[in-house]
Amino acid sequence: MLLPIGDDNSQRVSYPIVTTIIIVLNIFVFLLELSGGNAFVQKYSLIPADFLAGRQPIASLFTSMFLHGGVAHIVGNMLYLYVFGDNVEDNLGKFKFILFYLGCGIVAMLAETYAMPDSHVPNIGASGAIAGVLAAYLILFPRNRVRVLILFPFSMTMSAWFVLGLWIITQLISGWTSQYYHAAAAQGGIAYMAHIGGFVCGIVLTFLFRRPEAKHGAMHRLGMTPRRPDY
Repeated sequence: MLLPIGDDNSQRVSYPIVTTIIIVLNIFVFLLELSGGNAFVQKYSLIPADFLAGRQPIASLFTSMFLHGGVAHIVGNMLYLYVFGDNVEDNLGKFKFILFYLGCGIVAMLAETYAMPDSHVPNIGASGAIAGVLAAYLILFPRNRVRVLILFPFSMTMSAWFVLGLWIITQLISGWTSQYYHAAAAQGGIAYMAHIGGFVCGIVLTFLFRRPEAKHGAMHRLGMTPRRPDY
């Protein structure tokens, strides 16, 4: 799997304060999680069977997004958010980016919950929300150059459409391979349906939230010329 470690920020004009706050908040909650142990995870995660039975509050959809299953889990998620979140935030604006991130995360949790309604495995992680961020980046900055780590310490740059396109194809294949997917989910593995749900939500919200000028900018980057109105 390609590991993105940087991208082209030449188009960014504002400091990504919301992205930074989200990263700090995730790290803070993870430290609380380490000290609180399994009881903390059970209290604030989303457990599909319990949630659908009404034994968990609606707030679990929100709190579960800030829990993680280990150091590798949170480092990977925060790295993706750090690399791709700043440009998306810059394009959507601070307030819309907050709504975007939380919306994608909630939809992701619901997608995983309804895909595995009888599961008692806690659904946790920011992966679904970040999948939405990746969808937005792919739409808004398809030709941006992304620096990826091939084999430490060697890296190279690739187009965003290739790096992120490969990522979503991997999620789709894994999610649709039902035997593997159900085995992984039963063991607390990767929640591919959450990734897919967050990505699809990200596509929809990007077209709703992006700035008006972003439409023409994206068309130019794709080699398309917007049609002028006839008078």
